[in-house]
Amino acid sequence: MTSPVFAPLPPDVTQFSGIEILQKMMTGELPMPPMAEVMGLRGVHAEAGRVIFTSTPRAEFLNPMGTVHGGYAMTLLDTVLACTVHSTLAAGQSYTTLEVKANFVRAILPDAGELTIEGTILSAGRRIGTSDAKITDGKGRLLAHGSTTCMIFSGE
Repeated sequence: MTSPVFAPLPPDVTQFSGIEILQKMMTGELPMPPMAEVMGLRGVHAEAGRVIFTSTPRAEFLNPMGTVHGGYAMTLLDTVLACTVHSTLAAGQSYTTLEVKANFVRAILPDAGELTIEGTILSAGRRIGTSDAKITDGKGRLLAHGSTTCMIFSGE
């Protein structure tokens, strides 16, 4: 059995703040994580406490009922929710997700086109960060929304 091939590890990013890392990924100065390619995620905007990504569902994401699988939407939300918390971190800090909640408001259909996933910070504390995110379609209709709680670790 062969080992999976992963993208090369990025240079030491602990010198950059969370927002600097996200902005460098969006400009191509740092590589996006391999999961972003799998999900078709493209970074559109990043500022401290607010991030926007886009993604277009593909046939590979359909469930047996012919709609886009909820796991796709959940992964989009989880990514943007975490990136929103990440955007508030100081250099050397890291985080991990403690909890994610999603609400699926409307089915994502195969012809949904480009989706916009926007996250905003609710609280960026010393140890805990929380954020909200929503997924909308090209017509601005809400498809899903969610929230997360992340534990923040100091750079020590």
